[in-house]
Amino acid sequence: MKFKAEIDVMPLEALLDPQGKAVTSSMKNIGLDSIDGVRIGRHVRLFVNASSQEDANQKVEEACQKLLANQIMEKYSYEIESV
Repeated sequence: MKFKAEIDVMPLEALLDPQGKAVTSSMKNIGLDSIDGVRIGRHVRLFVNASSQEDANQKVEEACQKLLANQIMEKYSYEIESV
Protein backbone atom coordinates (compact mmCIF):
# COMPACT_ATOMS: atom_id res chain seq x y z
CA MET A 1 0.00 0.00 0.00
CA LYS A 2 1.08 3.57 -0.56
CA PHE A 3 0.75 6.30 2.07
CA LYS A 4 1.27 10.05 2.00
CA ALA A 5 2.82 11.75 5.03
CA GLU A 6 2.52 15.48 5.66
CA ILE A 7 5.20 16.47 8.19
CA ASP A 8 5.66 19.81 9.94
CA VAL A 9 8.99 20.60 11.61
CA MET A 10 9.11 23.66 13.87
CA PRO A 11 11.67 25.19 16.22
CA LEU A 12 11.07 24.46 19.89
CA GLU A 13 9.13 27.21 21.67
CA ALA A 14 11.97 27.80 24.15
CA LEU A 15 14.41 28.68 21.34
CA LEU A 16 14.74 31.95 19.50
CA ASP A 17 13.50 31.99 15.92
CA PRO A 18 15.41 34.74 14.06
CA GLN A 19 13.45 34.23 10.83
CA GLY A 20 10.15 34.41 12.66
CA LYS A 21 11.25 37.53 14.51
CA ALA A 22 12.25 39.21 11.23
CA VAL A 23 8.90 38.34 9.64
CA THR A 24 7.04 39.60 12.72
CA SER A 25 8.89 42.94 12.43
CA SER A 26 8.11 43.11 8.72
CA MET A 27 4.40 42.56 9.43
CA LYS A 28 4.39 45.69 11.56
CA ASN A 29 6.23 47.62 8.82
CA ILE A 30 3.54 46.82 6.25
CA GLY A 31 0.66 47.73 8.55
CA LEU A 32 -0.22 44.28 9.86
CA ASP A 33 0.28 45.15 13.54
CA SER A 34 -2.24 42.54 14.66
CA ILE A 35 0.04 39.68 13.51
CA ASP A 36 2.50 38.63 16.20
CA GLY A 37 4.59 35.67 17.28
CA VAL A 38 5.50 34.35 13.83
CA ARG A 39 7.51 31.10 13.90
CA ILE A 40 9.13 29.74 10.72
CA GLY A 41 9.50 26.02 10.15
CA ARG A 42 9.28 23.67 7.22
CA HIS A 43 6.80 21.32 5.69
CA VAL A 44 7.79 17.96 4.19
CA ARG A 45 5.57 15.69 2.09
CA LEU A 46 6.69 12.17 1.39
CA PHE A 47 5.25 8.94 0.10
CA VAL A 48 5.80 5.62 1.84
CA ASN A 49 5.29 2.10 0.57
CA ALA A 50 4.24 0.05 3.58
CA SER A 51 2.21 -3.03 4.36
CA SER A 52 -0.06 -1.20 6.86
CA GLN A 53 -0.81 2.17 8.45
CA GLU A 54 1.18 1.10 11.51
CA ASP A 55 4.20 0.20 9.36
CA ALA A 56 3.95 3.56 7.57
CA ASN A 57 3.80 5.35 10.95
CA GLN A 58 6.94 3.56 12.09
CA LYS A 59 8.82 4.47 8.91
CA VAL A 60 7.80 8.13 9.05
CA GLU A 61 8.65 8.33 12.75
CA GLU A 62 12.10 6.88 12.04
CA ALA A 63 12.66 9.34 9.17
CA CYS A 64 11.71 12.26 11.42
CA GLN A 65 13.92 11.13 14.29
CA LYS A 66 16.97 10.23 12.21
CA LEU A 67 16.94 12.79 9.40
CA LEU A 68 14.14 15.34 9.10
CA ALA A 69 14.20 16.97 12.54
CA ASN A 70 16.98 17.94 14.90
CA GLN A 71 15.31 16.91 18.14
CA ILE A 72 17.56 19.16 20.21
CA MET A 73 16.16 22.26 18.52
CA GLU A 74 12.98 21.16 16.72
CA LYS A 75 9.70 19.37 17.23
CA TYR A 76 7.70 17.60 14.55
CA SER A 77 4.20 16.37 13.90
CA TYR A 78 2.73 14.45 10.99
CA GLU A 79 -0.40 13.03 9.46
CA ILE A 80 -0.49 9.96 7.26
CA GLU A 81 -3.17 8.90 4.81
CA SER A 82 -3.42 6.13 2.29
CA VAL A 83 -3.35 7.12 -1.38
